[in-house]
This record gives sequence, C-alpha cells and structure tokens, in this order.
Amino acid sequence: MTEYFTVTRTLRAPRELVFETLVKPEHFAVWFGTAAVDVPQETLTMDVRPGGQFRAVMHLPDGNRINWAGEYKAVEPPTHLAMTLTDQPGDDAGLPVLFDLEESADGTVLTIRQDRSDFSDEQVAATIAGYNSFIDDIERVLERLQA
Repeated sequence: MTEYFTVTRTLRAPRELVFETLVKPEHFAVWFGTAAVDVPQETLTMDVRPGGQFRAVMHLPDGNRINWAGEYKAVEPPTHLAMTLTDQPGDDAGLPVLFDLEESADGTVLTIRQDRSDFSDEQVAATIAGYNSFIDDIERVLERLQA
C-alpha cells in the first residue's frame, strides 16, 4: 500500500490562476526555486502534457547545482496535475507528486501529495518544509499577478 504525506493550503486566488502558476515556466521558475535558490528559465523545460518531460536546474547559494527531471503523468486543468520528480535524472523517479486544486469560499485549496517511498521521518519533514516554502512563493507570485 502506498503511503502519502500531504501539504494543504488555501490560496486567495481563483483555481485557474493557481493552476497557471504550476505550469507556466515564468511562474514555475520563481516558486520552484523559492526566494533562496535560482532556477534560470533557460534551464527549464516544461512539456506540460501527459508523457511530457520536465527538466530544471537549481543553482544553490553555495554554488552547487541540483538537476531535476520528471514526467507529467496527468494534466487536468484546472483541478489536477501529476508529475514525477527526481534529483537523480536517469534513475526511476517513482510515483508522481500529485497537485489537486479545489475551489473554496476563500479561493483555492491546493493539496500536494507525495509517496513516502523509503523516506526517513527526517526526509519527510524536510520535504514538507520544502513544499511549504514552494507554496509561500506561489502565494507571492499570485499576489503579483493579481495586483
């Protein structure tokens, strides 16, 4: 049985706009890198369709880089996105990360779920913290888009 961990947050924006921040390179590069890390758009490949490939390079403050790769498994605007994601390109990326968007009275409820796989409790906690940082930056992108 697959065990998922989940991060959920309500964003004050229409669901279509939240989905757009997930799939448009100019927005994705901002939130995927977070405020602390640069993801240059020229390193970003996003073929957002089932079977399409994803590539990105994170430039860390210490000068190191992380190469990310994945594949879009499901693209159902504006409600659902599923993509594999790994920092070990060439290895099995495992089960996809799931992004679900539901309309609410306050905007959009974004839920991100990821297979725990063989993650330790510490790795799960670090990944959840990372997703929360992503969502913080998604909120900043949405604020800018709605200004």
